[in-house]
Amino acid sequence: MKPTKPVSRARRMALKTLGLFGGLLVAGKSQAHHTDTHFEDSSAHNIVYQCNKADPEYLQHILFSAGELLRRYGDDVQIVIAAFGPGLQLLGKHPERPIPKELQSRADSLAQYGVAFHACGNTMLTLNWTEDDLLPFAKMVPIGAEDIMLLQEKGFSYISW
Repeated sequence: MKPTKPVSRARRMALKTLGLFGGLLVAGKSQAHHTDTHFEDSSAHNIVYQCNKADPEYLQHILFSAGELLRRYGDDVQIVIAAFGPGLQLLGKHPERPIPKELQSRADSLAQYGVAFHACGNTMLTLNWTEDDLLPFAKMVPIGAEDIMLLQEKGFSYISW
């Protein structure tokens, strides 16, 4: 048996750094799995959150829960947050009700990881909003309740706070 050479401290640090970097790359690719064509691909887990209040604590709970599911299931979950009524304020560029900017930033961050944010077109009409009034990551759907119904028909679990 050939004797092994001890690994130098510099080499050990380089290997640790490389391992850490590789772990970050894998973690960075974790995102909810969906397409822009209303979820033609499938995931093992599908969930739609009803978001119908402008209360910051309520919104924080929904965003936190969605983030936890994303961290737990990564690519194997499709998450939709369906906003209508007062909940639509979360997705507005200039909300009429006070929505903390950090909550809109958190929603934007979740969207970058694949969480879909659907804005009710009927509520937008009531508020005289157009798609230009929505934050860039939000997608308008004609009727928020119909969107939830269609997602449930496709196997999405429905969560209401």
